Amino acid sequence: MARKQDEMSLDDELTAAFLDESSEPGLAEEEPVETPASAPVATVEEETYIEEEGDGWDDVDDNVPGQLAVDVYETADKLIIKARTAGIERKDLDVSISDNILTISGVLNGGEDDKATQWHIQECYWGEFSRTIALPVQVKEDGVEAVLKDGVLTISFEKEKVEAPKRITIN
Repeated sequence: MARKQDEMSLDDELTAAFLDESSEPGLAEEEPVETPASAPVATVEEETYIEEEGDGWDDVDDNVPGQLAVDVYETADKLIIKARTAGIERKDLDVSISDNILTISGVLNGGEDDKATQWHIQECYWGEFSRTIALPVQVKEDGVEAVLKDGVLTISFEKEKVEAPKRITIN
């Protein structure tokens, strides 16, 4: 329900009560701020909020793919990457490696519901996602195993044996 211009809000009443001219000498009464009669006024009780075009709170670029959260860790002879991929089918995942850079991308389907007339909360990401990771150690690109089980993608790489650096004598 929009507030009329001549109605005083609870905040206005509290402010007026605490800043009464008789209790604080020298304080002048402020001029009331006029708002256009057509402008909606949001109230906390109604939990409605004024949305202005371009205010940024929900501006989302639909062309930017979502990020995939990953864990990356090492064992003595392997580099392991785990990603939560619940709800993603194998056919919708693409995993590739080139020059020690791993890319995991795909599509998470299921968030669209054509029958929904109004969303109340939509926190789950649906659509394209991508994650590119520069691997922290050298790996054998041929020694890779990828397993999708219980909504977790686990990629295991064999680490390359790196020789200790040779010391160069300076003459």
